[in-house]
Amino acid sequence: MDVAIVIAYELVKIVAMIHVLMDNRQPAKTMAWMLVIYFVPVVGLLFYFFFGLNTRRERLMSERSLNQLTKRSMLEFVEQRDLQVANEHRPTVDLFVNQNFCLPFKDNRVEIFTDGQSFFTDLLQVIGSARQSIHMDFYIFEDDALGNLVADVLIDKARQGVEVRLVYDDVGCWKVKRPFFERMRQEGIEAWPFMPVRFRSFTSKVNYRNHRKIVVIDGRIGYIGGMNVALRYVKGRGLRHWRDTMVRLEGGGVYGLQRAFLVDWYFVDRTLISNRKYYPPLDGSCVNDCVAQVVTCTPVTPFPEIMQGLLGIIMRAHRYIYIQTPYFLPNEPILVALKTAAIAGVDVRVMVPKQCDSHFVQWAGKSYLADIAAVGVKVLYYTGGFLHSKLWVVDDSLASCGSTNIDFRSFENNFEANVFFYGHDVALRFKSVFEHDEQQCEAYDIPGEKRRKFSVRLWESLTRLLSPLF
Repeated sequence: MDVAIVIAYELVKIVAMIHVLMDNRQPAKTMAWMLVIYFVPVVGLLFYFFFGLNTRRERLMSERSLNQLTKRSMLEFVEQRDLQVANEHRPTVDLFVNQNFCLPFKDNRVEIFTDGQSFFTDLLQVIGSARQSIHMDFYIFEDDALGNLVADVLIDKARQGVEVRLVYDDVGCWKVKRPFFERMRQEGIEAWPFMPVRFRSFTSKVNYRNHRKIVVIDGRIGYIGGMNVALRYVKGRGLRHWRDTMVRLEGGGVYGLQRAFLVDWYFVDRTLISNRKYYPPLDGSCVNDCVAQVVTCTPVTPFPEIMQGLLGIIMRAHRYIYIQTPYFLPNEPILVALKTAAIAGVDVRVMVPKQCDSHFVQWAGKSYLADIAAVGVKVLYYTGGFLHSKLWVVDDSLASCGSTNIDFRSFENNFEANVFFYGHDVALRFKSVFEHDEQQCEAYDIPGEKRRKFSVRLWESLTRLLSPLF
């Protein structure tokens, strides 16, 4: 009997390894999964069963219906008078348009929030002024003091006849009890979880999460960035301040945010919404050269759009690239691009938190940071709290903010959204944010890192080997 069990297990293990091999993923991820399955008895196989099976593509979304929604809601906005994008950024803009029809829009008013208190104060004020619709898309919507305050305001607006739609990620809100969202539904709010996870379907859905943070009010004011609805984004965690970035957007770019939300809404509700009222005409109060392009990426599309865009941006940079990210686990193309840019003389700076909220990510990230520091990238450890900001600035002319981390999960597994700004004024404002944070940073100490114990560096290298799985 014992021999039969061992033989059966070995056969299952071989089948799993063949399945990994035939899935044609990136070689690093393929090798990582095969090593886990082969060298970690039972647990490795279960881990792959729950987290590694690739069942995305056609099973997750109807591309035909998605294309209908995209075209019906956005085609009338393609023509814009005097839309001008600098030639240096035209390849990036065209890439995003060709990949998933993410259109650029001019005439945008931008406000940057770097702390939760100012963001949520502004958000609640704008929600209070809503007259037609409130659309919210969050990875986390916590059942705490802040979450209940936001829920109460939304309920009040729903009672006033405002359409309120909420998409929350089922895994991100796993700890939130059902009555919290049920109360909102009973008051007229349409609240849907993104790909609910039950044990029977756990293997096919836990990997692909909606990590976006998007709000659109009346189709006129939008928000995008890295903050969720949770009290820690205002008060911090423990004694650590929470440093994050959100953007308030008014103007043509809100069309892109609305489109991103309505695609997600179709995903969870199967309701095709393309009414013109959700894309109100611009009132002409904002006329400028700030071009905004809201870009989404999903695991159901053939190419990781945001990662490809970032790759091109890095390779075309001339003077500097500044990056803020809470997690630094880059895939091979991004890692090579950053190192190549630094060797070519571009001022590359990567800012990460001194203390991460995930030990595994911090261990694995150390080896990647050592790699880029060795070729001249300036690595900065933020010491003013936990840095959760996802922000990129390039050459005083391009900036991006959103939900995308520099890691495998954001590039390949998550539903993400970033806004890309083309224009000097906004780019310089984001650069100022980065430079202000830089005053609370420690420089990466290459000699000090090399003096660390061999066992510590070995462990970091081992965790790096498994980093493509997370």
